[in-house]
Amino acid sequence: MAAASAEYDWSINLGDMATIWRGGCIIRAKFLDRIREAYADEPHLPSLLFAPYFRDAVAQGQDAWRRVVAHAAQVGIPTPAFSSSLAYYDGLRAQRLPAALIQGQRDYFGAHTYRRVDREGLFHTMWGEDRREVSA
Repeated sequence: MAAASAEYDWSINLGDMATIWRGGCIIRAKFLDRIREAYADEPHLPSLLFAPYFRDAVAQGQDAWRRVVAHAAQVGIPTPAFSSSLAYYDGLRAQRLPAALIQGQRDYFGAHTYRRVDREGLFHTMWGEDRREVSA
């Protein structure tokens, strides 16, 4: 919603939106109040996972969350929402992982090069050969 609001200049107040959804919504009103409060405290919050209440609640439950995803994978039960949500959460918490991983994959599959954090320039790895790194 925030991305669409910014792209199309809708000026959606995300806190107000949570309040509107309370009427007739199956999501408990107290939970929606937490969303409204988070956006009232920080109107340009990039994700609810950065708001103290949600950050702490998710962090407190992450060990159990990881056990559920791991056990489901071990016994062959698909849990796409749990699994992809956990991956998204881990990506938000990692300082460089998502961008570095994507750059590496783009270089591997399409020789798109990448940047390093320890030196200037563009680089490419010779994946199909001896995997040496070359300046691009």
